[in-house]
Amino acid sequence: MSTATVVGAGPNGLVAAAVLARAGVEVTVLEAGPEIGGGTRTVEGIVPGLVIDHCSAVHPMAVGSTVLRELGLDRYGLRWRLPEVDCAHPLDDGEAGVLYRSVEDTAAGLGADGRLWRALFGSPSRHYDALAEDVLGPLLGVPRHPLLLARFGAPAVLPADVLARAFRTERGRALFLGTAAHAFRPLNRPLSSAIGMGILTAGHRHGWGVAEGGSQAIADALAAVLAEHGAKIETGVLVRSAAELPPSDVTVWDVGPDQLPSLLGDRLPGRVAWAYRRFRYGPAAYKVDFAVHGGVPWAAEPARRAGTVHVVGSAAENALAEREVHAGRMPQRPFVLVGQQYLADPGRSVGDVHPVYAYAHVPHGYPGDATDVITGQIERFAPGFRDRVVGTLVTDPAAFAANPNFVGGNILTGAKDVPRLVFGPRPTLRPYDTGVPGHFLCSAATPPGPGAHGMCGAYAARRALAHLGIAAPY
Repeated sequence: MSTATVVGAGPNGLVAAAVLARAGVEVTVLEAGPEIGGGTRTVEGIVPGLVIDHCSAVHPMAVGSTVLRELGLDRYGLRWRLPEVDCAHPLDDGEAGVLYRSVEDTAAGLGADGRLWRALFGSPSRHYDALAEDVLGPLLGVPRHPLLLARFGAPAVLPADVLARAFRTERGRALFLGTAAHAFRPLNRPLSSAIGMGILTAGHRHGWGVAEGGSQAIADALAAVLAEHGAKIETGVLVRSAAELPPSDVTVWDVGPDQLPSLLGDRLPGRVAWAYRRFRYGPAAYKVDFAVHGGVPWAAEPARRAGTVHVVGSAAENALAEREVHAGRMPQRPFVLVGQQYLADPGRSVGDVHPVYAYAHVPHGYPGDATDVITGQIERFAPGFRDRVVGTLVTDPAAFAANPNFVGGNILTGAKDVPRLVFGPRPTLRPYDTGVPGHFLCSAATPPGPGAHGMCGAYAARRALAHLGIAAPY
């Protein structure tokens, strides 16, 4: 029987291990931390029984993930829950851009921008399951659905602020740019529309789902798949060098690329080591979880029903905030993403006290305290919010950086600039290969990037199985 070692038990490491194990490979997963999941973990805090997602929280790309469906995680306890409103983007005048799962419902609420919204997302969302075969993988290669990809890709290559000029209303511009801002990139850069387009298209097809009971349920379901196929998971095992690993036929690394030169040492080809050492990390997240009595009193009523709320104001303010963060300056009014997962999953709450998840985009390695800034941004669109807060839990960039894949608090495992969006961590047609035979990279630094979708792990596992001469089950 072929053997594999997977280093790192984030969602991509766990998916890679599951794909290998289902193909009949004997798998051992080694995790440095005391528990599995990486960013896909859930804790109880602030108020006893209150359920809080550590990092990954809302999952528009994971609900329809090909590999998660193939693994049948519903058989292992994973249940997706959808809010009534996927996302709202409130404005200072009390209006809001409102995103529903339905393209038609969203378009109807955008007035003069409804026609454009249908044009951008109607056909791609209807064909998303086919389109995903091309967009959730390396961008360089022969597409399986070239016409669909061309139709999707034409607007996606544009800078987000250029595409936003096509919108005639502030609601439409703000809603689109707020989603594009998930990439932690200046919105005037080429391809800055791509991640926003992908999230919106996937969301219109499958919804902005949350995992019942918390995002830890995704990791737990993957662990159950591994247990069923005889794989082993060992926690508390810090790997400092490949020489410390048990003998195995293949190794899959769920680590930041910059860690591989020291882990693989002289075995790594010089040109590859040079590229990995130059790998860059982007802006950071500063997260505050709130325990809120009665929920957030948003002035815009749709935000009270939304699983996700973008808190930044106008499209121009959003663009300015992202430029400032990228330049290393803390904005006075940063982009804040608020998660109200309890609306779809009420079991996270304790009575009338609800967990409200919020993080701001801040400069890489930001050492300051952004708690008041985040609170103030929410209060701006929800007067009276401060009076409802009964407790907070702060995760600053240094705390996120305790995960070595989140250098400087960058929770995306790398800056998502054009070279990394196109190639991954280095210029190559095979971004999962490290240049060392039998060693593969599966972290969110590889295509298609961050999220709990697990596709980075799936593609790396397929490369490992090809090396072993085994047909991939997925």
